Amino acid sequence: MDALTGGDLLLFEGFRLDRQARALCRRDAAGEFVPIAVGSRAFDVLDVLVGRTGDLVSRDEFMAAVWPATAVEDGNLNTQIAALRRVLDEGRADGSCIQTIPGRGYRFTVPVTQVVADAAVLPSDPPPLPDKPSLAVMPFQNMSGDPEQEYFADGMVEEIITALSRIRWLFIIARNSSFTYKGQVVEVKRVGRELGVRYVLEGAVRKAGGRVRISAQLIDATTGAHLWAERFDGLLENIFELQDQVAASVAGVIEPTLQAAEIARAADRPTADLTAYDLYLRAYEMYFASAQLIPEALCLLEQAIERDPRYAPALAWAAVCCLRLEADGSSTDPEADRGKSVDFARRALQMAGDDSGTLANAALALAYFGEDIGTMTALVDRALTLNPSSARGWYISAILRMFAGQFNRAIECAEVSLRLSPLGRFGQVFNVIGASFLFSRQFDEALPKLRLAVQDDPSFPTPYRYLAACYAHLGRVEQAREVMARLRCITPLVVAGADCFRNAEDREFYLAGLRLAGGEPS
Repeated sequence: MDALTGGDLLLFEGFRLDRQARALCRRDAAGEFVPIAVGSRAFDVLDVLVGRTGDLVSRDEFMAAVWPATAVEDGNLNTQIAALRRVLDEGRADGSCIQTIPGRGYRFTVPVTQVVADAAVLPSDPPPLPDKPSLAVMPFQNMSGDPEQEYFADGMVEEIITALSRIRWLFIIARNSSFTYKGQVVEVKRVGRELGVRYVLEGAVRKAGGRVRISAQLIDATTGAHLWAERFDGLLENIFELQDQVAASVAGVIEPTLQAAEIARAADRPTADLTAYDLYLRAYEMYFASAQLIPEALCLLEQAIERDPRYAPALAWAAVCCLRLEADGSSTDPEADRGKSVDFARRALQMAGDDSGTLANAALALAYFGEDIGTMTALVDRALTLNPSSARGWYISAILRMFAGQFNRAIECAEVSLRLSPLGRFGQVFNVIGASFLFSRQFDEALPKLRLAVQDDPSFPTPYRYLAACYAHLGRVEQAREVMARLRCITPLVVAGADCFRNAEDREFYLAGLRLAGGEPS
């Protein structure tokens, strides 16, 4: 394998190696890259290994690259390899990613993606302020003294964002973007500039025994002025009321005359079972952390549903998990997972009411498995009427428009999703944009989007398929086959079904590209 020497960023198994910054980062539970402390020599050793993934690297080659013109003991290399294994192998089930070849050297055994930044598609200028009040809810501090409660604090933020999103005159930034600042000490004015918002909500959560305390403060990001601060105490069983009190207070400060009418919630809660709610929060974190955790997330959601069969958000996310297992090729029983996804989605719709997230997720699952595309698009449109600030709702709308062959509209919806989450993970959204350009035969526009989609999450199979088809239709068959080879490293399902595309011409165009790339329909 040729050495990866042309790019400053290399991605592998949830890690990112930044050669220019000399930094190693790991993707956290929120899906963002967080720096990991490694020594200078360990970084150099890893750079050599990752740059030649799959190749045997001899001790002499390490010495020449890491300790040039320096006399060092052989044990130094062993020490650096051991330090890297402690970091890279944490949580791995399949042994070390650094293989020892006795008497010869070492080999890095996992696939590596080289990132070539494309200025034409990466975010550049900060977004402008919207024409209505705009707000970002930052990650709340976990004050419980227990790192295992981090998911609970993050869940509070998600619920408060959901409550605030019901206010149609507010522009709310998606959690995926605001959580890029998690663990950082950052100036509020900078947050406002980078996210394009006027207001920032900060806070902390303390959960102890059967009680919860939420502290929050609202800041004008354009001036840095503190507008409001409050503390909310209550029993854990009243957690939903506490979340609503925070949202109502924030809305009241921003626009008092509209507060009462806009923040009102339906009397029925998604669930009254706190154990089911806790299971749901854990599953939600897992879904966005890694594709490998989706089976475990589904298991937790099914436990939540068993406790409360009417828990609409849990039903809808369970439907999406089953969809992903089938589409990613990680299902052990695809036929059963298809049936479960449709069943979960239909049950979710029966309980959804005005829950925009449930409507959108259920519509996605049903549309993917063949339900009438016009009806499902109408469901998502209703979800966006209820919550026009939902980045995920606009993303799902883009997917359904793409299924229907409305490629220009799909791109428009995806771009709205990006604006609502300007700093969040962009891979899935760019995947839809790139695929829409591909189906529109705008191959040069499609390529950079699809390359970045692959680079953002190398474990997500779908963009590999579109990228291979794009290269093939451009006549770049060798590159198409290289992409297919990388796809085979992450899933046995090289060519997924294309029935989600409603137009026969679109299906054949897509499958023809994959055949040219060396794939056969599964």
